Amino acid sequence: MTAPTTTDPAPDGRVRRPVRTPRHDPADRPLLVIWEATRACALACVHCRAEAAPGRDPRELDTAEATRLMEQVAEFGRPAPIFVITGGDCFERADLAELVRRGRALGLPVAVSPSGTARLTREALVVLREAGVTSLSLSVDGADAATHDGFRRVPHTFARTMAGWRTARELGLKVQINTTVARHDVEQLPDIAALVHREGAMTWSGFMLVPTGRGADLGPLTAAEVEDVLNLFYDLGQVVPVKTTEGHHFRRVALQRTVLERRGADHVAVLGLGPLYERLRARSIELGLLGAAERRRRPPISVSSANGFVFVSHTGTVHPSGFLPVPAGNVRTAPLTEIYRTSKLFRALRDPARLQGRCGACEYATICGGSRSRAYGATGDLFAEEPWCAYRPGKLPYAVDVEALLRSA
Repeated sequence: MTAPTTTDPAPDGRVRRPVRTPRHDPADRPLLVIWEATRACALACVHCRAEAAPGRDPRELDTAEATRLMEQVAEFGRPAPIFVITGGDCFERADLAELVRRGRALGLPVAVSPSGTARLTREALVVLREAGVTSLSLSVDGADAATHDGFRRVPHTFARTMAGWRTARELGLKVQINTTVARHDVEQLPDIAALVHREGAMTWSGFMLVPTGRGADLGPLTAAEVEDVLNLFYDLGQVVPVKTTEGHHFRRVALQRTVLERRGADHVAVLGLGPLYERLRARSIELGLLGAAERRRRPPISVSSANGFVFVSHTGTVHPSGFLPVPAGNVRTAPLTEIYRTSKLFRALRDPARLQGRCGACEYATICGGSRSRAYGATGDLFAEEPWCAYRPGKLPYAVDVEALLRSA
């Protein structure tokens, strides 16, 4: 049987691919620059990467230093990277609106990622919209207040987040919803998806937990359960614009499912999906989420640590990811453009030949590569195999089809 075409035409005539790649060389220019403006936060979330604290750190970049950072981001060229101001809680910075205005004046798309605290008010969101914020992301880590607030360890966080979400939508802001995928909420993922579908969001991002910060103490999913979750996310792409954070093998799943759909193969049998997938899928059907496609699937984009993505801490240290606590330099002593493009750490992470174990042998290495943050958190080795991936290289049938899709991606 001949291999299928590598791409399918969409109804509007545009070519549709199962995985997107950045339009510009991600080794030269990041798609996303995340700046941890502060670690101060009123919440005490059980998974917190930043190990947030009530008070601000006196070593934080001040307004002038933050402005210089944004100038360095603008120096990457056009189109400018998306500049995301996060925390802790970015609303703990009194200069937040001024920083947004300065970033916009430099031509940067500026997004914010606040916490669901008492500071997340209509008035605060109106100020940010007027300052020029293009979008914001909010975290929903349970389908109900009991689950979410238990995870965030502060009462009323769910209600405040929902109110902020609805207000942002009313104000015309784009909203991304982030959900930490962990033992406490994995069975609720279909219900959270239904919430996203009902309330509306630009993107729903499933964050596959990395064992760093306070998150190191949470019980992880098994690799087989992660496969089940990623395949559920693929299914839910019919109705919600789903993506993953630190779940790079979602791109491998998207290619595999595309091949199997074109071959008319049973993905549950071929991929060996387990009981968690069956339960999550059944609940999704019960909620009316699966069936006739309502929207075009949003293909995942091939961006990862140091390869289209860079994180700058509250003190100016530069990391491939906020979940990978290995520094490559500091913006107080070297330009971000130089660190991103030329540091030994970043250059090494862009080289798939450095990958070890199953990741090194995997046919999907160039579009996946596994979470380097999770590999490092679990083993202390940046290039170790992804511990949350159950795939065995070469296991999927239809190797010719896979090769063709990899070339297109």
